[in-house]
Amino acid sequence: MKSPILADFMWEIAAIENEAMGAIQALRGTRDILPAEVGYWQKVEAVVREILGKASYREIRTPIFELTSLFERGIGEATDVVGKEMYSFQSRGKKPYSMTLRPEGTAGVVRAYIEQKLHTAGGVQRLWYTGPMFRYERPQAGRQRQFHQVGVEVLGTADPRADVEAIAIATDILQTLGLKNLQLDLNSVGNSEDRQRYREALIAYLTPYQGELDPDSQDRLTRNPLRILDSKDKRTGEIVQDAPKLGDYLCDDSKRHFERVQNLLTQLGIPYQLNHRLVRGLDYYSHTAFEIISDDLGAQATVCGGGRYDNLVSQLGGPETPAVGWAIGLERLIILLQELDTLPQSPLDFYVVSRGEQAEENALVLAQKLRHAGFSAEVDLSGSAFGKQFKRGDRSGAAACLILGDEEAQNQTVQLKWLATGEQKAMTQADLLAKPDELRQQLQTPNP
Repeated sequence: MKSPILADFMWEIAAIENEAMGAIQALRGTRDILPAEVGYWQKVEAVVREILGKASYREIRTPIFELTSLFERGIGEATDVVGKEMYSFQSRGKKPYSMTLRPEGTAGVVRAYIEQKLHTAGGVQRLWYTGPMFRYERPQAGRQRQFHQVGVEVLGTADPRADVEAIAIATDILQTLGLKNLQLDLNSVGNSEDRQRYREALIAYLTPYQGELDPDSQDRLTRNPLRILDSKDKRTGEIVQDAPKLGDYLCDDSKRHFERVQNLLTQLGIPYQLNHRLVRGLDYYSHTAFEIISDDLGAQATVCGGGRYDNLVSQLGGPETPAVGWAIGLERLIILLQELDTLPQSPLDFYVVSRGEQAEENALVLAQKLRHAGFSAEVDLSGSAFGKQFKRGDRSGAAACLILGDEEAQNQTVQLKWLATGEQKAMTQADLLAKPDELRQQLQTPNP
């Protein structure tokens, strides 16, 4: 198997060779979302908007790039995201500063919450966002360097009900989209004092094993030891099996919060399992941390992750504001939907073929009139012979074909051919448009 470094190097060589031959291709880690796939994205977006709208969440749109310091202060300089994965660059001008393409959505939303003084409105702010994020990592199925997320942020409440509402809404979205084999992993990472006590205990436990840990975990031992808990290295995984559990270091308030979350999930009928090694990868999390995992592809894959972050707003210069949120990775979700579901295509009502200058002009006018009346219509723009146009019409999936020659255009008539039966009749264009409800009913009949 090729190493990631070798795979990257070979791709770069191929890109250079293609460019030398005049070919331009998408950058590694980016991909085109073609029309055949876009329907899945639109389906996800429609479900998200409907469910979040019913729960009184409002959409927010923040810039794709921000000051680098926002992510260094918010995510944490010791995290892999900040240390290894961010796309940062210098601004232009007399006083250049460092900017970064956003690697995640929460920090930008919190910055907007502070800068735009959304907290002065009072009450709880329920916000959601969607859009592209950027991280430099090895591209693979469902994980690109430019990827997309949809996420929610609930700001202004420490109530455990907010944690559970967020989890319930994420579950609703995924189930409505057709995912069935979902597993909710749950943990509490406590408050900052809890984590400091646990951090010291974890370092003390892992230090004797330092030489046996994988290189990344060795590097994290003093910088960010909690990240060692979710290492995918086999030996490291064996070592942390007997590591101290974070739950044993929670104060009474943290325990009460976590117990309430679990009780409310049980009342809602949302099953969960405790995962003492779940800490999430960003420094700002506190108390509840969770992941929703699907094994609909035969192997477990995290499709949603999130948790509470009660200190991030104040850490970035805002008022003390407890908050909770999550994000769903859309690329991975789309892969699951493609495996589970054949997306129904939007039916085409009319395919319009024409031959002759006057007929071609009339075809465009007629199609527009049909669209304004609420029908879908595609005009064949090829200018080829009727035979070739008819073949494309058959392949279009349309219910009917409208045929115009110069004679029909001159007389304002049209030939209507039902593609399912081959039945064809002549009629005036005025009659075609006169009774749209009757025409719509005919289009919906399998054999009109």
